[in-house]
Amino acid sequence: MTKPIPQSITCEPPSHALRVLEVLEGAGFEAWVVGGWVRDALMGEPSHDVDVTTSALWQQSAAALRAAGLVVHETGAAHGTVTAVVGGSPVEVTTYRVEGAYSDHRHPDEVRFVGSVLDDLSRRDFTINAIAYHPARGLLDPFGGRRDLEAGLIRAVGDPAQRFEEDALRVLRAVRFACRMGFAMEGATHRALRDAASGLAGIARERIGQELDGIVTSGRVGWALLHETDAMCAAIPELSAMRGFDQRSPYHAFDVLEHTAHVCNACEAFTAGVAPRELRWAALLHDVGKPATFTIDEAGRGHFYGHPAEGALIAERVMRRLGLPTALVRAACALVRYHDHVMTSTQRSVRRTLVLLDRACPGRAYRLAHQLLDLKRADAVSKVWKVAGYAVELDEVDRALRRERGRGRILRAGDLAVDGADIMRQFGMTPGPAVGEVLSALLDAVVNAEVENTREALLAMAPLAAGTQAD
Repeated sequence: MTKPIPQSITCEPPSHALRVLEVLEGAGFEAWVVGGWVRDALMGEPSHDVDVTTSALWQQSAAALRAAGLVVHETGAAHGTVTAVVGGSPVEVTTYRVEGAYSDHRHPDEVRFVGSVLDDLSRRDFTINAIAYHPARGLLDPFGGRRDLEAGLIRAVGDPAQRFEEDALRVLRAVRFACRMGFAMEGATHRALRDAASGLAGIARERIGQELDGIVTSGRVGWALLHETDAMCAAIPELSAMRGFDQRSPYHAFDVLEHTAHVCNACEAFTAGVAPRELRWAALLHDVGKPATFTIDEAGRGHFYGHPAEGALIAERVMRRLGLPTALVRAACALVRYHDHVMTSTQRSVRRTLVLLDRACPGRAYRLAHQLLDLKRADAVSKVWKVAGYAVELDEVDRALRRERGRGRILRAGDLAVDGADIMRQFGMTPGPAVGEVLSALLDAVVNAEVENTREALLAMAPLAAGTQAD
């Protein structure tokens, strides 16, 4: 890291945090701003969440804050935490505490309130998160967190093995911080992290999902796959089968997991580092179906027939297990399902692709089609050089997609220039499935560029469509 970290913080905490400090200290207690706000302020980055730690017991904090006219919620009283609301902004206030053993590797068996902020900082996970700040007293940095910020290191506080033993989720938390900040792992911390990765099996899937989503949306999940492979495979066991899997293909230079990492990185390159969330998840899981569909022909060449469909099923299981939002799951799985779908610059090909995507994710076809092209580009440049040129060929498909978008949406029967009433009048039909079948046939004809989407052209073709349905 080349950016120097200042010796102290040059900006003040937000006014709602200063108000909480003022109230607690006015009541005779000690209080500090801690955690993410301090870390981000030292790096010159904005941060919205502000936490305060104090010598006051939670009951004393609540009483003092309420006496000052603030709303207080007892959000975690068992762990010494209340939340004060100042001008609509929440501030978590927690009593100085240390924690006992973690029998379940998640929750401390005992929380003991203490009188020293140094003791409180010593129980935190990483040095960069164990820094306190006070507007009058300045920085309190007993574990060298500022130094590690400047060096670009994730280092555990104290014994790293003990930190990960206490809560195995810290394995992914460390990876998330490294991804988000572009940091490396300190050596002892990294060794302990790898050793502790298997402990993720005992962590609730939803908690893993939250951390993984942070890793994926950081834009550096490709780095995580290559450098924190043990942690990623422990978090998503389906990735383990991809590790070291020789594709036995003249089109591939990497095993399946390495190829996936390169695709993730290429998606960031093609989107200038702002890849949508669903594209990032799709890149991570696009080839997850390959190990299950692998076959070898007589010449010894590997094939993965049907792996996009199988991958979409696996990706859906993975993402739902992790508690990710349904809309995200559906979009990412659609991209996985169609990442090998042949797409050319013809109107027919573009329209057929849009219809497929609209059926998978209604209302999102055009957005997903552009993302699909980025995924295809990333996939192409992550293979051997002789097929990487396909990424350039997709530029013409992209232009065709944009032209099609300008013509107006032709994705469903409701987009046709005729409707069911027109069909019933044309043939004297009564409402029923047959009317929908005629409209469906007309839609297919428009999508296949066999007829223009005009009222006159469609009504002229309707007898043929009706006759086809009758046959």
